[in-house]
Amino acid sequence: MRRKDRDAAELRPVKITTGVNPFAEGSCLLEAGQTRVLCIATVEPGVPKWKQEAGGGWITAEYSMLPRANRSRTPRERGSGPSGRTMEIQRLIGRSLRACVDLSALEGYTITLDCDVMQADGGTRCASITGAWVALYQALEGMVLQGQLRAMPDILPVAAVSTGLLEGSLLLDLCYEEDRDADVDLNLVMLKDKTLVEVQGTLESGRFDRQMLNRMMDLGEEGIRQLIEMQEKAAGLTD
Repeated sequence: MRRKDRDAAELRPVKITTGVNPFAEGSCLLEAGQTRVLCIATVEPGVPKWKQEAGGGWITAEYSMLPRANRSRTPRERGSGPSGRTMEIQRLIGRSLRACVDLSALEGYTITLDCDVMQADGGTRCASITGAWVALYQALEGMVLQGQLRAMPDILPVAAVSTGLLEGSLLLDLCYEEDRDADVDLNLVMLKDKTLVEVQGTLESGRFDRQMLNRMMDLGEEGIRQLIEMQEKAAGLTD
């Protein structure tokens, strides 16, 4: 059994609280076990210069980890700018959110998703993507109400989860210790229609075969299905 008697194929307890920032166009706090990420959506007129010629709108993301999100204090990223890891994660968040919505419907607007990790216990990039979608959906609804958009753009839920192989056991939604000790870990980003944004898998030693990859993908897909149900409920799409 895992920490707190969680089954191998079981997500950590997930809670999505919306409307946590009254000033933002969309916001939520996503809690996955001991990982907590604040996701904020901001709508602004204008798009990057290169996007003006291409038409449509733009969605981008910024990611950061607060100094005491970890077990020891991490200095804020200043001076030289975001680290390579931070840049990798925020680009992934941006790609994931752009993949789920029709950007042509956002003509002339940029939506920025700020994902700030308040407490980190593994899976922060996955939690950021999952929570950012809820904040994005709220922002789009507000744009329709404000008359900035004629109608709700085509949008599919997108969520992310980790799977891993630890001491011969296949696990879903790894916490920090499991991720640290795993022989193989894989992050999966998937839309509701089961199309993929990213599959990122690595191993620390040895090798693994295609059969194991398929098992990890299947386990991750089931986890994402459950997360999407939670997203839709938080967004008011289901009871």
